[in-house]
Amino acid sequence: MKASLLLVLVCTAILAAGARADAPGEPEALVRKVQEYAQKATAMAKTAFSVVQESEVAQQARRWLADNADLAKQRLAWLKEQLAELWKRMPAA
Repeated sequence: MKASLLLVLVCTAILAAGARADAPGEPEALVRKVQEYAQKATAMAKTAFSVVQESEVAQQARRWLADNADLAKQRLAWLKEQLAELWKRMPAA
């Protein structure tokens, strides 16, 4: 939700910058403001992703994946064997 809102704000700023760039005035100042805004938006996005990455849910998910990686590999190997057997049994067309 926050990322989509951030994307909308960045797009709005870029569109506003483009609209103002068509008008006579100080394009350098406008470009500088847009760059500053983009830098702030990037910093906010990095912070949001860091918070999500460090959350308890993400840590639990990583632990669960690490604990169940071997089981997943075994199931994948079994599935490959089953598909190979099925492929061998299929009649040639």
